[in-house]
Amino acid sequence: MNFASPYFLLGTLVAVLVGALLVWGGLGAARTVKRFGDPDRVRALTTADGSKRRAWKGVLLVVATALAFVAAARPQYGKGTRLVPATNVDVVIVLDYSKSMYARDVEPSRIFRAKVECARLVKDLEGARFGAVAFAGEPMGFPLTADGSAIAQFLRQLEPNDMPVGGTAIGRALEMARDLLHRDPKSGEHKRVILLVTDGEDLEGDPVATARGAGADGTTVHVVQIGGRTPERIPEIDKDGKIAGWRTDRSGKPLTTELSADGEAQLAAVAQAGNGTLVRAAKGSTGIDTIAAELRRQMKSELAERVETVYADVYFYPLGLAILLLVVEVFVGEAAARRFTRKTPPLPKRPGGFTGAAAAIGASKLPGSKRGATSPAGGRAPRGAITAGGPRGEA
Repeated sequence: MNFASPYFLLGTLVAVLVGALLVWGGLGAARTVKRFGDPDRVRALTTADGSKRRAWKGVLLVVATALAFVAAARPQYGKGTRLVPATNVDVVIVLDYSKSMYARDVEPSRIFRAKVECARLVKDLEGARFGAVAFAGEPMGFPLTADGSAIAQFLRQLEPNDMPVGGTAIGRALEMARDLLHRDPKSGEHKRVILLVTDGEDLEGDPVATARGAGADGTTVHVVQIGGRTPERIPEIDKDGKIAGWRTDRSGKPLTTELSADGEAQLAAVAQAGNGTLVRAAKGSTGIDTIAAELRRQMKSELAERVETVYADVYFYPLGLAILLLVVEVFVGEAAARRFTRKTPPLPKRPGGFTGAAAAIGASKLPGSKRGATSPAGGRAPRGAITAGGPRGEA
């Protein structure tokens, strides 16, 4: 026997309190009778003693109250097992397509390596659904889908030169990722992950506040930081994907990309606000594979298919019994039912043990009786009878 809400069992103390109040009330009634008069004489004046019936009514009420709280505690009986399916995972990849991602500190380039590792992530996480956000100055989104190849194709066909607005709008990109998760009706039942891959900082919005909102919704935000404090030159890529030179400013100086101390602190704050992990790219690696390995581990352990022990609720048994006892208590009266019948009063008896009607009938059947004669009690006397005044004609 198991109880799903055992704290309701404390309510059985209320049944004890009800019983104590009933006993106290019975004792108070007995004291009232003593103050009214002699208890024996008072009992003699009553038609029936209802103390026993009141005691039984009290027992029924107390037991019903206790059973009601036992039912509220949800008793469970009969151990069994059920198979809990693997928890689905929804991952939105937020990939930076700013032109600084053309830098070559990660071979063959930051953006090329990031797209390859994101495609590997999609392939390795079987059973997960993916969405994608490509961003520079403005984000572009791809909704959640179970077709991982479509996500990989979306990320693979884009290039930083295709982005209409330059820049690094991380905050707007994270907001779009949250919107993709919220708009999907199934995402609320899944584990939600946002994977941000970027090499810069957001100088326009507030990505930390957006990540904090995502974390409050139960969404984990992981950050992969590509690049560091070391300046890296940015190549100029033509429409065929080949290096056509190096990007320069208006004065002809080479453009470089490096992450400032404030930028590193901002990315760390984004990961912390989203209850996620910050991974910095090492030489020759973007760090996406580290996040992929962690997600695979979760899907094989806490998110994997498992067997769970279950119990059957049997609260309706004590609840039904409590209702039955209350119904019985209502129909139990304090006094036994009495049947009143009208009794016919007996006829008055004459001396000698005969009633008036019986004496008349008997006298009419005596020997020598004539029609018209009556009994000695009254009326005419038989002919020749001696009356109190003597024979007829005598003085």
